[in-house]
This record gives sequence, C-alpha cells and structure tokens, in this order.
Amino acid sequence: MLCSQNENCPRRPTGARPIGLLRMRPSVRTVACLAAMAALAGAAHPGQQSPGANPDKSIHDPSQTAPPDANAQMEMHQQQTTKQNFEAANAERRKQIADDSAKLLKLATDLKAEVDKTTKDTLSLNVIRKADEIERLAHNVKEKMKLSVGGS
Repeated sequence: MLCSQNENCPRRPTGARPIGLLRMRPSVRTVACLAAMAALAGAAHPGQQSPGANPDKSIHDPSQTAPPDANAQMEMHQQQTTKQNFEAANAERRKQIADDSAKLLKLATDLKAEVDKTTKDTLSLNVIRKADEIERLAHNVKEKMKLSVGGS
C-alpha cells in the first residue's frame, strides 16, 4: 500500500520526511549524480585503457624522439651556416651604409661651404664635381638600403 504525502501512513511516524533522492540534501544529491555519471562514462568506453595500464608498451613514439639522421644533420648545419652568412652580409651592408652616409654628410657640408663662397653667377668646377660625387654616393646608399641579403 502506497501512502500519499498528505495521508497518514502506518509505516511512517508522523512528522517524518519521505525518503528518496528528491528529499536528500543538495550536496549528497550532487555527489550521487557525479558518481553515477562517472560510472556511465567508464562503461561507455570499455575498450580504452589508461596509459599506465600496460607497462610493456611505451607511450612515446620513437620516431619523434630519435636523433636526426646524417642527411638531416647535414641539412640543419648547412641552414645554420647559410643563416650566419646572411647575417654577416647584412651586418657588413649596414656598416657600409653608415660609412657612406657619414661621407655623404661630409661632402654635403663641404659643398654648401663652397657654394656659399662663390658668387651667384659663377660655380667652380670643384663644386660641380662634388655635386656629381654626392649624387653618385646617394644613389649607392639608396640601392644598398633596398638590398636585403637572404631576406624572407
């Protein structure tokens, strides 16, 4: 015989609460649900084992941990050497640009000083030569700035 909650039940003393999952404390109910979900998750994948379950089988792939072969080592060495050569060439190019720029500045200040000494109607041959040299040097500096050795 089932008793409803409003009726007096002979099997239950008065004032006692009904026993069941809905009347449990919330924390106990949460733990019970989590335990049930864990049991179902374990039953859903019976063929899978944890990595430590089979100590005879390694979980590491030897092809990924093996040292590179001689060809790969030679190729890596060649790439490193090429990179070092490109870096050295770029450093040399930057040094040349800095030197040429300093020379260009000196020539430009010398040219300005000589132009200031001359009259407005006359230019000396020396002024024209310096202007040509400045133009040539400026063109070289511009070309070196465009150049990037081994750029990627």
